[in-house]
Amino acid sequence: MHGILLSFAQWLEATPWGHMTRESLYAYPFVQLIHFTGLSIWLGTAFALDLRLLGVGYKRTTAAEVSQQLFIWNWIGFAIVLTGGFMLFSGIATTFIVNIAFQWKLGFFVPLALIWHVFVQRKAKDWGRTMEVPGIGKLSGLVEILLWICVITAAVEIPNH
Repeated sequence: MHGILLSFAQWLEATPWGHMTRESLYAYPFVQLIHFTGLSIWLGTAFALDLRLLGVGYKRTTAAEVSQQLFIWNWIGFAIVLTGGFMLFSGIATTFIVNIAFQWKLGFFVPLALIWHVFVQRKAKDWGRTMEVPGIGKLSGLVEILLWICVITAAVEIPNH
């Protein structure tokens, strides 16, 4: 399995976008900016819903309404994150695949947080019909916030490993 991943990483680094991201003075910081902008949109909209489930924030709308209003922005942010992350990865893929923090981030925390996020988005329509959110909705919002904090922590640790 490692050989397949290494071959894929080497191929990615040899692509025009991998080479550009790695070799250009401005490409990597620009792609990072795009990635962080997407993260701001993605996590900002996710946290807005999670905080509303927890009973924090703008209380004139239900969690179901917040979920509906932010749904498209949430997934636009995700598309930007995915594109930017792929570009960052393609520049130095062989370095990333052996990095333990990167392995934890993409191999465990991101899939778990993403599955949980989809679960919360789907259930928010039920939990958030009224102003009072049931305990399971509050707990789910808190768990999602904690999972994304784990993802962020792993990402911050990547340069240290």
